[in-house]
Amino acid sequence: MTKKKNIDPRSGMDIDSFREDIKQHLKYTLSKDTFSATEWDNYRSVVLAVMDRLHERWIDTQQQYYDDNVKRVYYLSMEYLIGRLLDNMLINLGLQDVAAEAMEDVGLDYDEIRTTEWDAGLGNGGLGRLAACFLDSMATLGIPATGYGIRYDYGIFYQSIQNGYQVEKPDLWLRYGNPWDIVRPKIQYDVPFYGNSHAYHDEDGELQFEWQNTHDVLAVAYDTPIPGFKNNVVNNLRLWKATSSSSIDLKSFNQGQYIDAVRDTQLNENISRVLYPNDKVFVGQELRLKQEFFLVAASMQDILRRFKKTEDDWRNLPNKIAIQCNDTHPNLAIPELMRFLVDEEDLPWDTAWDITTETMAYTNHTLLPEALEKWPVSLLRNLLPRHLQIIYEINSRFLEKVQASSGDDRGKVSRMSIIGEGEDPVVHMAHLGIVGSRKINGVAALHSDLLKKTLFRDFYEMFPERFTNKTNGITPRRWLRQCNRGLSDLITEKIGEDWVTHLDQLRQIEEFAKDQDFVEKFVEIKQENKQHLADYIKEKRDIDVDINSMFDIQIKRIHEYKRQFMLALYAITLYNRIKENPDLDIVPRTILVAGKAAPGYTMAKLFIKLMNDVGEKINNDPEVNSKLKFIFLANYSVTLAEKMIPAANLSEQISTAGFEASGTGNMKFALNGALTIGTLDGANVEIKEEVGDENIFIFGKTVDDVDKLRHQGYNPWEYYEGHPELKKAIDQIRDGFFNDDKELYHPIVDSLLNKGDYFLVLADYEAYINKQAEVDELYKDQDEWNRKAILNTARVGKFSSDRTIRDYAEEIWRVEVDR
Repeated sequence: MTKKKNIDPRSGMDIDSFREDIKQHLKYTLSKDTFSATEWDNYRSVVLAVMDRLHERWIDTQQQYYDDNVKRVYYLSMEYLIGRLLDNMLINLGLQDVAAEAMEDVGLDYDEIRTTEWDAGLGNGGLGRLAACFLDSMATLGIPATGYGIRYDYGIFYQSIQNGYQVEKPDLWLRYGNPWDIVRPKIQYDVPFYGNSHAYHDEDGELQFEWQNTHDVLAVAYDTPIPGFKNNVVNNLRLWKATSSSSIDLKSFNQGQYIDAVRDTQLNENISRVLYPNDKVFVGQELRLKQEFFLVAASMQDILRRFKKTEDDWRNLPNKIAIQCNDTHPNLAIPELMRFLVDEEDLPWDTAWDITTETMAYTNHTLLPEALEKWPVSLLRNLLPRHLQIIYEINSRFLEKVQASSGDDRGKVSRMSIIGEGEDPVVHMAHLGIVGSRKINGVAALHSDLLKKTLFRDFYEMFPERFTNKTNGITPRRWLRQCNRGLSDLITEKIGEDWVTHLDQLRQIEEFAKDQDFVEKFVEIKQENKQHLADYIKEKRDIDVDINSMFDIQIKRIHEYKRQFMLALYAITLYNRIKENPDLDIVPRTILVAGKAAPGYTMAKLFIKLMNDVGEKINNDPEVNSKLKFIFLANYSVTLAEKMIPAANLSEQISTAGFEASGTGNMKFALNGALTIGTLDGANVEIKEEVGDENIFIFGKTVDDVDKLRHQGYNPWEYYEGHPELKKAIDQIRDGFFNDDKELYHPIVDSLLNKGDYFLVLADYEAYINKQAEVDELYKDQDEWNRKAILNTARVGKFSSDRTIRDYAEEIWRVEVDR
């Protein structure tokens, strides 16, 4: 996808054109001059200049897809954690240096302009960030793709810390609008809810169904361009905003009933109002189900409208369309496509089912049974009555096949049913995704293997050909080229720029791991990145940190299975050791944690309070704080990650084995030259295989160990009583050493000692602190540490999202890639 027409002079790629375009937009689009312009005006004028250079490529790309009648990929996701876009757009256009110089010419500072942008509030964490990386890679590989999502008015929440507690505030990311998206008011679809399913016989005596008496919500399209890296391809991210088809009840308004007059409009708009926080425990809410169907129904109408422009045979749909459901949230697309084909296009059931299962694919993102979506039948019956009928029919036909193949296993039908029967029957959305898809993939080798052995064993035995693994990846454009320009330039100087799209070429820098000049520059860049982060910490927390200390970092959602608490225990252990022996010979450490807890996740929020209290104790103790700092940074985001990851020396990936599906933070840290301390969980297993056993710190119980320990009968008291340092740390937490309220942390201690320590913190504690001692010893040998850090960067080329998307394209979507 490299064909280009002549570029309009207004879209020139030179400094003079870009500079003049900024000035023109400030004056003629925004009606401002240099005296009246605000920071936001200056930022918008730059964005508009960038958009000028995207628009022609965007139009040309979409037209060429149409002219070539290509097979298209549609990625359905409830989240896209895209972060700030200015750097990303400029890098992929090859304009970053041009733009910086043009801005300087008109008196603008590039760094000030880029920091004016708000992070888009469109995602929670890993799932949304993965979707953003995938969009970047699909465009870079020239895959004809469109991402579909929801344009939330408010993101998950803005996290502030008050007296150590997380306080949630509205994430007003759209307060000034979003200059990167374009509203398409003529692209709008009615999304029906409620009503009833009416059965009747047509003129041929065939039984037909009509969904009638619905309450409709209007979905309006907002488009954001997604450019590939220096290939003139610009794909589309289409987000839906909910509104009302009739904006006001004029009769009520004229009668003075002002609230009633706009009530329906407000209720409809609530669908795209707020992004639900993900706390890894499924909680059924009607509004969430409305959001999921709103995404699916609007997107499917858009997809099928586009198909009908060039095709008239529905049996050709799988040859022209591949739909990927990012987790279970969009799996309602399966019954929705069936409803369309059977009810509206009058296709026989079996034909429609073959088309549907050949078109759909489903990615699973969790090993936690409690996180799998299970929607109450009663809720679906009320909200989506026709879809519930279709799901029951899918299930009935499926269970006939299960029954025929189950042999003596009488429980198989119950285990595999899409409908979980009982007093309050539910629809298992993961089961629906497996039954209705051509391919089901996990996101790391271990994760995919465990899906087949545990959660979906029965399904794997029935459909072994459907299950596959697609190990996650990250885009090198943002997670090295953008966030770590110093290291990026150093690598390019040595091996050229091809690594940006072929990350496996980083293997070439292995030869420089012992090159003194390269190593010195590598270390200098790491120190500069640490200084940038230290400056941020000073600004935000008024804490001075030593950039010569080891930066030991854990950043991810706060959750019991991710075990931020174990890192806090280690910090307490170090604190106690230093207090007992102030002359202790240890490497100075700055331990940094960031992440949000779901508002309703009481234990996770208590962890945040504990970490802040531990930090207060450590950071204000003059006997300790020259050797140890423990700092929680508020409001974790893509932008904050871009500061923390390049500065890290040690990456904490310490989840309980068997709980983390993949992780992508582990990949980002290793790519930027951090060593990993972690369990054999998620993608850590594959990172270990790539970087080598000697260049990663692996500890703790394996998946098999965890299973055996549970079956043997795990007694956390044995570990508590058997390790004096562990006992002291827990006693300090319980007895008010870190907070005068002696009752405050009893729920944490109780969960460990009296409720089974489900995530095996105590069982892994000793192995963890022993491995940390190995980390300490290696860090004292800076030559060896730096060699291993360089090898980590050199050997993680596998974890490019470009490789992941190539794998999807080849096996799941069956589309070709350009590069």
